[in-house]
Amino acid sequence: MGVEKVELLAQYMPAEAAPVIAKWIDYFQCEFKISKNRATKLGDYRHPFETAGHKISVNNNLNPYAFLVTTVHEFAHLLTWNEYKNKVKPHGGEWKHNFKRMMSPFLDQNLFPDDIRKAILSYLQNPSASSCTDLNLSRTLRTYDVAHHKYVRLEEIKHGVLFMIKDGRKFKKGEQLRKRFRCTNIDNGHIYLFNPLAEVEVLSSGT
Repeated sequence: MGVEKVELLAQYMPAEAAPVIAKWIDYFQCEFKISKNRATKLGDYRHPFETAGHKISVNNNLNPYAFLVTTVHEFAHLLTWNEYKNKVKPHGGEWKHNFKRMMSPFLDQNLFPDDIRKAILSYLQNPSASSCTDLNLSRTLRTYDVAHHKYVRLEEIKHGVLFMIKDGRKFKKGEQLRKRFRCTNIDNGHIYLFNPLAEVEVLSSGT
């Protein structure tokens, strides 16, 4: 475990967690990449293929707590792959069990503020949640983001409001279908489903 690796990881997550994650990277011989911001995902796991080994990537713009939770999320995928390959669901009981196991050392160290700790424990007790993109946990983690006043969460704006996403496309907010909002692309009329926590720029006051 290199000192440089620990120091680099400590720039993105709580410093006390960095030595543990560095050990995991070495133990599992995992290629760990700190990636540019991706709008569609916070992190990613790729299982070994041909000559390539395990690969994990985590977005570089996450706050330290979100970065750590996402990292543990992806390592739980790695451990589940080692145990079951592709014979189980991506976020099934086996993955959840491993996520809980791998989160334990950080919960034991009391690295998280009380509200994040409670959200993690609540999530782990909730079998209906499909992954750690659980809305309650995501909302709690996002309260520790550095404020970007230009953007608001989609769930915070009214029905009928026009908004723009970060790639420049413009939409009109529609009704909520289960957990996602049905929004219309202004340019082509196509319908897209948006996560309530999507960050958008408001263009109009709506109806």
